[in-house]
Amino acid sequence: MAAPKRRTSKHKQKLRRGANRWKKPQLQTCPECASRVPGHIACPSCGTYRERQVLDVDLV
Repeated sequence: MAAPKRRTSKHKQKLRRGANRWKKPQLQTCPECASRVPGHIACPSCGTYRERQVLDVDLV
């Protein structure tokens, strides 16, 4: 089994682990009601997805 010849430096470890850092979710604007919605889901406030009505939402 292969063993590493050199110790991995702290800088290389941090660069590798930096790809796993938390990123804020990308929110999009709903074209119908202009509320902020995560991508690829129906808008919870108006019930539309890709400009089609897919959910029955009571507008109270």
